[in-house]
Amino acid sequence: MSKVIAIANQKGGVGKTTTAINLSACLAILEKKVLVIDLDPQSNTTYGLGITKEQVEVSVYDCLLNEHPVEDAIIETDTPNLFVLPSTIDLVGAEVELANASQRHLKVRNIIDQVRGDYDYVFIDCLPSLGILTLNALSAADSVLIPIQCEIFALDGLGKLKNTIKVVKQNFNPKLEIEGIILSMYDKRLRLANMVVEQVRGMVKDHVFDTIIHRNSKIGESPSVQKPVIIYDAGSKGSRNFLNLAHEFIKRQSNNINSRNKVGSV
Repeated sequence: MSKVIAIANQKGGVGKTTTAINLSACLAILEKKVLVIDLDPQSNTTYGLGITKEQVEVSVYDCLLNEHPVEDAIIETDTPNLFVLPSTIDLVGAEVELANASQRHLKVRNIIDQVRGDYDYVFIDCLPSLGILTLNALSAADSVLIPIQCEIFALDGLGKLKNTIKVVKQNFNPKLEIEGIILSMYDKRLRLANMVVEQVRGMVKDHVFDTIIHRNSKIGESPSVQKPVIIYDAGSKGSRNFLNLAHEFIKRQSNNINSRNKVGSV
């Protein structure tokens, strides 16, 4: 049974799509079978994983609104073990079309349930807003992975998202937990960036990943060639950052499973 992780932050430009593309690719390189669901109409995750518009015959929109079998929409990427449920611009209308649907907050959960046993991890790349699609993702997920940019408004966005998670837990998904917080776009030369790292770790120490994603030109260049950075330039600092993050992510999963097993054996 796979673990479902929503990658979310109500603030835009914090590295959600970059995290979805590159963490999933590194986990796949480490022989984990991974599905990425692109829930953003901009389709940046879809294209960043090397899927062209011409390849997308059926999208996540068709699965959500037309109940199309999800197996027919999933596309295997050029990265071994990595698959994507692609998005298209059609998804723009989904918020309106789902507004009056029955059980509308469970649409994403329903499509994940069709393939949940086929993958080690399912990542959902969310919109930078709290609409029906993001609510769907949080209602379907086991946990939330939160990338935050090392800049002045990071803590404000984090506080708002934590409140959102609390509301979703109370009303839709009581099992939802915070998977972890990823500090991204870090430049050690900037005093402000170091202050943000210190403040975030001081406030939510247990949730923050040790691995920090630094600003790196190769991370910025890789979407232009529609490849994860680990495929585009395996020796770059950006690749090493995300590979380290993937190792830490796997270690956390193992530790969590061991902790639950110990509790269950008491």
